[in-house]
Amino acid sequence: MTMDKLTVIIPAAGAGKRLGLGKNKAFAGLCGLPLLVQCLRMVAQTGMAHKVIIAVAAAEVAEAESLLAEYKSYFAGLELAVVAGGAERTDSVKNALRLAPDKGYIAVHDGARPFAGAEVFARTLQAAKATGAAIAAVPVKNTIKVIDTDGVVVSTPQRSSLVAVQTPQIFEAGLLKRAYSEENLQGAAVTDDASLVERLDVKVATALGSYENIKITTPEDLLLAEKICADRGMAMQQERQMPQFRVGSGYDVHRLTQNRKLILCGVEVPYELGLDGHSDADVAVHALMDALLGAAALGDIGKHFPDTDERFKGADSMKLLAHVMSLLKERCWCVNNADVTIIAQKPKLANYIPQMRDNLAQALGLEADAVNVKATTTEKLGFTGRGEGIAAEAVISLIKI
Repeated sequence: MTMDKLTVIIPAAGAGKRLGLGKNKAFAGLCGLPLLVQCLRMVAQTGMAHKVIIAVAAAEVAEAESLLAEYKSYFAGLELAVVAGGAERTDSVKNALRLAPDKGYIAVHDGARPFAGAEVFARTLQAAKATGAAIAAVPVKNTIKVIDTDGVVVSTPQRSSLVAVQTPQIFEAGLLKRAYSEENLQGAAVTDDASLVERLDVKVATALGSYENIKITTPEDLLLAEKICADRGMAMQQERQMPQFRVGSGYDVHRLTQNRKLILCGVEVPYELGLDGHSDADVAVHALMDALLGAAALGDIGKHFPDTDERFKGADSMKLLAHVMSLLKERCWCVNNADVTIIAQKPKLANYIPQMRDNLAQALGLEADAVNVKATTTEKLGFTGRGEGIAAEAVISLIKI
Protein backbone atom coordinates (compact mmCIF):
# COMPACT_ATOMS: atom_id res chain seq x y z
CA MET A 1 0.00 0.00 0.00
CA THR A 2 1.32 3.45 -0.86
CA MET A 3 1.27 6.34 1.58
CA ASP A 4 -1.09 8.20 -0.76
CA LYS A 5 -3.79 5.53 -0.50
CA LEU A 6 -6.23 5.42 2.38
CA THR A 7 -7.51 2.52 4.39
CA VAL A 8 -11.21 3.23 4.91
CA ILE A 9 -13.19 1.82 7.81
CA ILE A 10 -16.96 1.84 7.34
CA PRO A 11 -18.96 1.19 10.52
CA ALA A 12 -22.35 -0.14 9.39
CA ALA A 13 -23.56 -2.31 12.26
CA GLY A 14 -26.47 -0.13 13.39
CA ALA A 15 -29.98 -1.52 13.64
CA GLY A 16 -31.49 1.47 11.82
CA LYS A 17 -34.38 1.78 14.28
CA ARG A 18 -34.97 5.47 13.59
CA LEU A 19 -35.33 4.75 9.88
CA GLY A 20 -38.17 2.36 10.70
CA LEU A 21 -37.24 -0.35 8.18
CA GLY A 22 -36.91 -3.16 10.71
CA LYS A 23 -33.44 -4.00 9.43
CA ASN A 24 -29.92 -2.64 9.11
CA LYS A 25 -30.21 0.45 6.93
CA ALA A 26 -26.96 -0.53 5.19
CA PHE A 27 -29.02 -3.08 3.23
CA ALA A 28 -31.86 -0.68 2.44
CA GLY A 29 -32.36 0.36 -1.17
CA LEU A 30 -31.36 3.82 -2.38
CA CYS A 31 -32.00 4.70 -6.03
CA GLY A 32 -31.67 1.13 -7.21
CA LEU A 33 -28.70 0.02 -5.11
CA PRO A 34 -28.29 -0.97 -1.46
CA LEU A 35 -27.14 1.96 0.68
CA LEU A 36 -23.87 0.21 1.56
CA VAL A 37 -23.16 -0.34 -2.13
CA GLN A 38 -23.84 3.34 -2.86
CA CYS A 39 -21.38 4.28 -0.12
CA LEU A 40 -18.68 1.89 -1.34
CA ARG A 41 -19.22 3.06 -4.90
CA MET A 42 -18.59 6.64 -3.79
CA VAL A 43 -15.43 5.62 -1.90
CA ALA A 44 -14.13 3.79 -4.97
CA GLN A 45 -14.81 6.80 -7.17
CA THR A 46 -12.66 9.05 -4.97
CA GLY A 47 -9.66 7.11 -6.27
CA MET A 48 -8.07 7.55 -2.83
CA ALA A 49 -8.88 4.24 -1.17
CA HIS A 50 -6.85 1.04 -1.26
CA LYS A 51 -8.52 -1.12 1.36
CA VAL A 52 -12.01 -0.87 2.82
CA ILE A 53 -13.02 -2.64 6.03
CA ILE A 54 -16.76 -2.86 6.65
CA ALA A 55 -18.10 -3.59 10.13
CA VAL A 56 -21.62 -5.05 10.31
CA ALA A 57 -23.50 -6.95 13.00
CA ALA A 58 -22.09 -10.43 13.57
CA ALA A 59 -25.28 -12.03 12.26
CA GLU A 60 -25.02 -10.01 9.03
CA VAL A 61 -21.43 -10.78 8.02
CA ALA A 62 -22.42 -13.50 5.52
CA GLU A 63 -25.15 -11.30 4.04
CA ALA A 64 -22.69 -8.41 3.65
CA GLU A 65 -20.12 -10.64 1.98
CA SER A 66 -22.78 -11.92 -0.42
CA LEU A 67 -23.79 -8.34 -1.20
CA LEU A 68 -20.20 -7.34 -1.95
CA ALA A 69 -19.78 -10.32 -4.27
CA GLU A 70 -23.00 -9.50 -6.11
CA TYR A 71 -22.12 -5.84 -6.67
CA LYS A 72 -18.33 -6.09 -6.98
CA SER A 73 -18.32 -4.39 -10.38
CA TYR A 74 -19.28 -1.12 -8.69
CA PHE A 75 -16.09 -0.95 -6.63
CA ALA A 76 -13.62 -2.98 -8.64
CA GLY A 77 -10.05 -2.43 -7.53
CA LEU A 78 -10.81 -2.06 -3.84
CA GLU A 79 -9.54 -4.63 -1.38
CA LEU A 80 -12.60 -5.39 0.75
CA ALA A 81 -12.97 -7.07 4.13
CA VAL A 82 -15.99 -7.58 6.38
CA VAL A 83 -15.72 -7.86 10.16
CA ALA A 84 -18.23 -8.33 12.94
CA GLY A 85 -19.06 -5.04 14.61
CA GLY A 86 -20.14 -4.47 18.18
CA ALA A 87 -22.90 -2.96 20.28
CA GLU A 88 -21.44 0.55 19.98
CA ARG A 89 -19.80 2.40 17.12
CA THR A 90 -16.49 2.39 18.97
CA ASP A 91 -16.67 -1.41 19.21
CA SER A 92 -17.14 -1.69 15.45
CA VAL A 93 -14.24 0.62 14.61
CA LYS A 94 -12.00 -1.11 17.14
CA ASN A 95 -12.72 -4.50 15.56
CA ALA A 96 -12.03 -3.12 12.09
CA LEU A 97 -8.74 -1.59 13.21
CA ARG A 98 -7.34 -5.08 13.77
CA LEU A 99 -7.20 -5.45 9.99
CA ALA A 100 -5.83 -1.97 9.34
CA PRO A 101 -2.13 -1.22 8.73
CA ASP A 102 0.05 0.48 11.33
CA LYS A 103 1.29 3.13 8.90
CA GLY A 104 -0.30 5.54 6.48
CA TYR A 105 -3.70 7.16 6.99
CA ILE A 106 -7.02 5.64 8.01
CA ALA A 107 -10.36 7.22 7.20
CA VAL A 108 -13.45 6.33 9.20
CA HIS A 109 -16.58 7.00 7.19
CA ASP A 110 -20.22 6.31 8.08
CA GLY A 111 -21.86 3.64 5.97
CA ALA A 112 -24.96 5.85 5.86
CA ARG A 113 -23.16 8.77 4.15
CA PRO A 114 -23.08 7.93 0.42
CA PHE A 115 -22.51 11.48 -0.85
CA ALA A 116 -19.21 12.67 0.64
CA GLY A 117 -17.31 12.59 -2.64
CA ALA A 118 -13.70 12.99 -3.73
CA GLU A 119 -13.36 16.68 -2.85
CA VAL A 120 -14.38 16.21 0.78
CA PHE A 121 -12.08 13.20 1.14
CA ALA A 122 -9.19 15.12 -0.45
CA ARG A 123 -9.63 18.20 1.75
CA THR A 124 -9.84 16.08 4.88
CA LEU A 125 -6.76 14.06 4.01
CA GLN A 126 -4.79 17.23 3.28
CA ALA A 127 -5.72 18.61 6.70
CA ALA A 128 -4.87 15.30 8.39
CA LYS A 129 -1.40 15.28 6.82
CA ALA A 130 -0.73 18.62 8.50
CA THR A 131 -1.88 17.68 12.00
CA GLY A 132 -2.28 13.89 12.09
CA ALA A 133 -6.03 14.17 12.59
CA ALA A 134 -8.80 15.91 10.68
CA ILE A 135 -12.56 15.77 10.31
CA ALA A 136 -14.99 16.95 7.67
CA ALA A 137 -17.38 19.57 8.98
CA VAL A 138 -19.72 22.32 7.78
CA PRO A 139 -20.65 25.64 9.43
CA VAL A 140 -23.81 25.51 11.51
CA LYS A 141 -26.65 27.39 9.84
CA ASN A 142 -28.98 27.67 12.83
CA THR A 143 -28.57 29.32 16.21
CA ILE A 144 -27.68 26.74 18.85
CA LYS A 145 -28.85 26.93 22.47
CA VAL A 146 -27.42 25.09 25.47
CA ILE A 147 -30.20 23.96 27.80
CA ASP A 148 -30.36 22.37 31.24
CA THR A 149 -32.24 19.23 32.30
CA ASP A 150 -35.45 21.25 32.63
CA GLY A 151 -35.23 22.47 29.06
CA VAL A 152 -34.30 26.02 30.08
CA VAL A 153 -31.74 27.91 28.00
CA VAL A 154 -28.40 28.21 29.78
CA SER A 155 -26.32 29.90 27.10
CA THR A 156 -26.09 30.72 23.40
CA PRO A 157 -22.72 29.88 21.84
CA GLN A 158 -21.40 32.06 19.05
CA ARG A 159 -22.58 30.43 15.84
CA SER A 160 -19.36 31.38 14.08
CA SER A 161 -17.45 29.02 16.39
CA LEU A 162 -19.70 26.01 15.74
CA VAL A 163 -19.53 23.35 13.06
CA ALA A 164 -21.60 20.26 12.33
CA VAL A 165 -19.27 17.27 12.25
CA GLN A 166 -19.39 14.74 9.40
CA THR A 167 -17.27 11.92 8.11
CA PRO A 168 -14.77 11.10 6.72
CA GLN A 169 -12.58 11.54 9.77
CA ILE A 170 -9.00 10.82 8.79
CA PHE A 171 -6.08 10.03 11.09
CA GLU A 172 -2.50 8.90 11.01
CA ALA A 173 -2.82 5.14 11.51
CA GLY A 174 -0.72 4.90 14.67
CA LEU A 175 -2.59 7.80 16.26
CA LEU A 176 -6.00 6.25 15.63
CA LYS A 177 -4.87 2.92 17.06
CA ARG A 178 -3.61 4.70 20.19
CA ALA A 179 -6.96 6.46 20.46
CA TYR A 180 -8.67 3.07 20.44
CA SER A 181 -6.40 1.54 23.05
CA GLU A 182 -8.12 0.06 26.09
CA GLU A 183 -6.54 2.71 28.28
CA ASN A 184 -7.92 5.60 26.23
CA LEU A 185 -11.34 3.97 25.81
CA GLN A 186 -11.74 3.62 29.57
CA GLY A 187 -14.66 5.78 30.67
CA ALA A 188 -15.15 7.25 27.21
CA ALA A 189 -18.69 8.02 26.06
CA VAL A 190 -18.16 9.38 22.57
CA THR A 191 -20.02 9.42 19.27
CA ASP A 192 -17.12 9.99 16.90
CA ASP A 193 -13.48 9.02 16.47
CA ALA A 194 -12.15 12.55 16.83
CA SER A 195 -13.40 12.69 20.42
CA LEU A 196 -11.13 9.75 21.29
CA VAL A 197 -8.17 11.46 19.62
CA GLU A 198 -8.94 14.65 21.57
CA ARG A 199 -8.60 12.63 24.79
CA LEU A 200 -4.93 12.16 23.83
CA ASP A 201 -4.51 15.99 23.80
CA VAL A 202 -4.00 15.89 20.03
CA LYS A 203 -5.31 18.80 17.98
CA VAL A 204 -7.93 17.82 15.43
CA ALA A 205 -8.18 19.97 12.34
CA THR A 206 -11.37 20.57 10.38
CA ALA A 207 -11.84 20.48 6.63
CA LEU A 208 -14.82 21.80 4.72
CA GLY A 209 -17.39 19.07 4.25
CA SER A 210 -20.55 19.32 2.17
CA TYR A 211 -24.16 20.05 3.08
CA GLU A 212 -25.13 17.18 0.77
CA ASN A 213 -22.93 14.83 2.81
CA ILE A 214 -25.93 13.81 4.90
CA LYS A 215 -26.15 10.84 7.22
CA ILE A 216 -29.27 8.82 6.47
CA THR A 217 -30.90 8.23 9.84
CA THR A 218 -34.62 9.03 9.56
CA PRO A 219 -37.28 8.53 6.87
CA GLU A 220 -36.96 12.24 6.06
CA ASP A 221 -33.23 11.75 5.43
CA LEU A 222 -34.01 8.91 3.06
CA LEU A 223 -36.37 11.11 1.05
CA LEU A 224 -33.67 13.80 0.77
CA ALA A 225 -31.11 11.14 -0.15
CA GLU A 226 -33.36 9.89 -2.94
CA LYS A 227 -33.45 13.42 -4.37
CA ILE A 228 -29.68 13.90 -4.09
CA CYS A 229 -29.12 10.46 -5.56
CA ALA A 230 -31.56 11.16 -8.39
CA ASP A 231 -29.83 14.46 -9.18
CA ARG A 232 -26.46 12.75 -9.29
CA GLY A 233 -27.79 9.34 -10.19
CA MET A 234 -29.06 9.97 -13.69
CA ALA A 235 -25.51 9.40 -14.88
CA MET A 236 -25.30 6.26 -12.73
CA GLN A 237 -28.43 4.89 -14.33
CA GLN A 238 -27.14 5.61 -17.80
CA GLU A 239 -23.98 3.61 -17.14
CA ARG A 240 -26.04 0.45 -17.13
CA GLN A 241 -26.92 -0.18 -20.78
CA MET A 242 -29.64 -2.65 -19.83
CA PRO A 243 -31.37 -3.41 -16.53
CA GLN A 244 -30.34 -6.54 -14.69
CA PHE A 245 -32.88 -9.24 -15.50
CA ARG A 246 -33.27 -12.68 -13.95
CA VAL A 247 -35.57 -15.67 -14.54
CA GLY A 248 -36.42 -18.30 -11.92
CA SER A 249 -38.38 -21.54 -11.94
CA GLY A 250 -39.91 -23.50 -9.08
CA TYR A 251 -41.54 -26.89 -8.63
CA ASP A 252 -43.23 -28.49 -5.64
CA VAL A 253 -45.35 -31.53 -4.79
CA HIS A 254 -47.53 -32.38 -1.79
CA ARG A 255 -49.49 -35.53 -0.99
CA LEU A 256 -53.27 -35.37 -0.60
CA THR A 257 -54.51 -36.64 2.74
CA GLN A 258 -57.52 -36.68 5.07
CA ASN A 259 -58.25 -34.02 7.69
CA ARG A 260 -56.35 -31.21 5.97
CA LYS A 261 -57.61 -28.08 4.26
CA LEU A 262 -56.79 -27.65 0.59
CA ILE A 263 -55.10 -24.27 0.26
CA LEU A 264 -53.90 -23.07 -3.15
CA CYS A 265 -52.56 -19.55 -3.76
CA GLY A 266 -54.03 -18.52 -0.43
CA VAL A 267 -57.52 -19.71 -1.40
CA GLU A 268 -59.29 -22.48 0.55
CA VAL A 269 -60.76 -24.85 -2.04
CA PRO A 270 -63.62 -27.09 -0.83
CA TYR A 271 -62.55 -30.73 -1.19
CA GLU A 272 -62.62 -33.90 0.91
CA LEU A 273 -58.81 -34.04 0.92
CA GLY A 274 -56.12 -31.52 1.70
CA LEU A 275 -52.39 -31.26 1.13
CA ASP A 276 -50.02 -32.71 3.71
CA GLY A 277 -47.05 -30.62 4.82
CA HIS A 278 -45.32 -28.84 7.70
CA SER A 279 -46.93 -25.52 6.81
CA ASP A 280 -50.36 -25.14 5.21
CA ALA A 281 -48.81 -27.02 2.23
CA ASP A 282 -49.88 -24.44 -0.35
CA VAL A 283 -48.04 -26.19 -3.16
CA ALA A 284 -48.55 -23.37 -5.68
CA VAL A 285 -47.12 -20.69 -3.40
CA HIS A 286 -44.23 -22.99 -2.49
CA ALA A 287 -43.34 -23.38 -6.17
CA LEU A 288 -43.63 -19.61 -6.60
CA MET A 289 -41.33 -18.92 -3.63
CA ASP A 290 -38.75 -21.33 -4.99
CA ALA A 291 -38.86 -19.54 -8.34
CA LEU A 292 -38.36 -16.14 -6.64
CA LEU A 293 -35.51 -17.36 -4.44
CA GLY A 294 -33.89 -19.15 -7.36
CA ALA A 295 -33.92 -16.07 -9.59
CA ALA A 296 -32.25 -14.02 -6.84
CA ALA A 297 -29.75 -16.82 -6.10
CA LEU A 298 -31.01 -17.07 -2.51
CA GLY A 299 -31.42 -20.83 -2.23
CA ASP A 300 -34.80 -22.47 -1.77
CA ILE A 301 -37.68 -22.62 0.67
CA GLY A 302 -36.09 -25.50 2.55
CA LYS A 303 -33.19 -23.22 3.43
CA HIS A 304 -35.38 -20.37 4.64
CA PHE A 305 -38.33 -22.31 6.12
CA PRO A 306 -37.06 -25.78 7.13
CA ASP A 307 -39.68 -28.36 8.08
CA THR A 308 -37.69 -29.05 11.24
CA ASP A 309 -38.48 -25.57 12.58
CA GLU A 310 -41.61 -25.49 14.72
CA ARG A 311 -42.09 -21.79 13.90
CA PHE A 312 -43.34 -22.80 10.48
CA LYS A 313 -45.68 -25.60 11.58
CA GLY A 314 -49.05 -24.82 10.02
CA ALA A 315 -47.71 -21.51 8.71
CA ASP A 316 -49.70 -19.45 6.23
CA SER A 317 -47.67 -19.73 3.03
CA MET A 318 -48.82 -16.29 1.90
CA LYS A 319 -47.02 -14.85 4.94
CA LEU A 320 -43.92 -16.83 4.03
CA LEU A 321 -44.22 -15.36 0.53
CA ALA A 322 -44.27 -11.86 2.07
CA HIS A 323 -40.98 -12.67 3.80
CA VAL A 324 -39.45 -13.81 0.51
CA MET A 325 -40.58 -10.55 -1.09
CA SER A 326 -38.87 -8.59 1.69
CA LEU A 327 -35.62 -10.45 0.95
CA LEU A 328 -35.90 -9.46 -2.71
CA LYS A 329 -36.68 -5.85 -1.84
CA GLU A 330 -33.59 -5.65 0.36
CA ARG A 331 -31.55 -6.59 -2.69
CA CYS A 332 -33.41 -4.16 -4.95
CA TRP A 333 -35.18 -6.85 -6.99
CA CYS A 334 -38.75 -6.38 -8.13
CA VAL A 335 -40.97 -8.97 -9.78
CA ASN A 336 -41.74 -8.37 -13.44
CA ASN A 337 -44.24 -11.18 -13.99
CA ALA A 338 -45.27 -14.60 -12.67
CA ASP A 339 -46.79 -17.69 -14.27
CA VAL A 340 -48.03 -20.51 -12.03
CA THR A 341 -49.34 -23.90 -13.15
CA ILE A 342 -51.25 -26.17 -10.76
CA ILE A 343 -51.30 -29.84 -11.77
CA ALA A 344 -54.26 -31.72 -10.25
CA GLN A 345 -56.74 -34.29 -11.49
CA LYS A 346 -59.26 -33.17 -8.87
CA PRO A 347 -60.84 -30.93 -7.75
CA LYS A 348 -61.77 -28.59 -10.59
CA LEU A 349 -60.13 -25.24 -9.94
CA ALA A 350 -61.43 -22.92 -12.68
CA ASN A 351 -63.85 -21.05 -10.40
CA TYR A 352 -61.11 -20.26 -7.88
CA ILE A 353 -58.38 -19.09 -10.25
CA PRO A 354 -59.46 -15.39 -10.39
CA GLN A 355 -59.08 -15.08 -6.60
CA MET A 356 -55.79 -16.98 -6.70
CA ARG A 357 -54.51 -14.58 -9.31
CA ASP A 358 -55.59 -11.54 -7.30
CA ASN A 359 -53.95 -12.93 -4.15
CA LEU A 360 -50.63 -13.46 -5.89
CA ALA A 361 -50.73 -10.10 -7.67
CA GLN A 362 -51.23 -8.31 -4.36
CA ALA A 363 -48.46 -10.29 -2.68
CA LEU A 364 -46.02 -9.67 -5.53
CA GLY A 365 -46.86 -5.98 -5.87
CA LEU A 366 -48.05 -6.46 -9.44
CA GLU A 367 -51.08 -5.62 -11.53
CA ALA A 368 -53.30 -8.63 -12.19
CA ASP A 369 -52.33 -8.69 -15.87
CA ALA A 370 -48.71 -9.50 -14.87
CA VAL A 371 -49.76 -12.68 -13.04
CA ASN A 372 -51.08 -15.87 -14.58
CA VAL A 373 -52.49 -18.88 -12.75
CA LYS A 374 -53.67 -21.94 -14.64
CA ALA A 375 -54.66 -25.48 -13.77
CA THR A 376 -54.22 -28.67 -15.76
CA THR A 377 -54.56 -32.42 -15.35
CA THR A 378 -52.28 -35.26 -16.42
CA GLU A 379 -55.10 -37.19 -18.08
CA LYS A 380 -55.16 -39.58 -15.09
CA LEU A 381 -51.48 -40.44 -15.51
CA GLY A 382 -49.02 -40.54 -12.64
CA PHE A 383 -49.52 -39.70 -8.97
CA THR A 384 -51.49 -36.53 -9.75
CA GLY A 385 -53.67 -38.42 -12.22
CA ARG A 386 -54.42 -41.03 -9.56
CA GLY A 387 -55.40 -38.28 -7.11
CA GLU A 388 -52.55 -39.04 -4.74
CA GLY A 389 -51.16 -35.51 -4.72
CA ILE A 390 -50.97 -32.11 -6.37
CA ALA A 391 -47.94 -30.55 -8.06
CA ALA A 392 -47.21 -26.98 -9.10
CA GLU A 393 -44.73 -25.22 -11.32
CA ALA A 394 -43.86 -21.51 -11.39
CA VAL A 395 -41.79 -19.29 -13.64
CA ILE A 396 -41.02 -15.67 -12.75
CA SER A 397 -38.82 -12.84 -13.94
CA LEU A 398 -37.09 -10.23 -11.78
CA ILE A 399 -35.71 -6.79 -12.64
CA LYS A 400 -33.18 -4.93 -10.50
CA ILE A 401 -34.39 -1.44 -9.67
